[in-house]
Parts: sequence; structure tokens; C-alpha cells
Amino acid sequence: MVRVVLPYHLRNLAKVDDEVQVDVKGPVTIRTVLDALEASYPMLRGTIRDHVTGTRRPFLRYFACQEDLSHGSYDEALPEAVATGAEPFLVLGAIAGG
Repeated sequence: MVRVVLPYHLRNLAKVDDEVQVDVKGPVTIRTVLDALEASYPMLRGTIRDHVTGTRRPFLRYFACQEDLSHGSYDEALPEAVATGAEPFLVLGAIAGG
């Protein structure tokens, strides 16, 4: 099971209070984690990734093991600590402004 931490507004939409756990089949990548997340919580479809392009929505970032993975490949394996559930995969809301 992969642990996923969502920002408040997405936790609220998914009606969860804390981090969620998803069962990922096959290699643990950003794509497979998000696929499993959207399968378990269909109300999140289109909120993290664009429906058409599948790219990350603006103002969301992906982190694993204190590393920003937001601009990396969706198909690159996530760290072993995330794959085993020792560390969470984080989806964070970015802050902009001046």
C-alpha cells in the first residue's frame, strides 16, 4: 500500500480526514499512484491531472522523500520508501503571490 497525503481542499473533496492508502499494481510511479488514487476516489479525477493531457494541474506539486518530483517523468519509479509505505507520496498545493 502506498500512502498519499493530499492538500486540504482535495481531502475535503474526497471526504477523508488524513492521508489515504492506495493499492498500486505493478511498478510504483507517479502515474500508477495517481491512477490508483483516482480509481479509489473518482471525485478527484481532473483535480490533480488535466482530463485530456494528463499533466499536473497548476499550483500542485509532487514530493517524495523530501524531493520535488513535479517536473520529472510520470513513469519513473518512486523511491523504495514510498513503494513500501514507509514514506508518503505528497501532493501539495503551491502558493503564489507577491
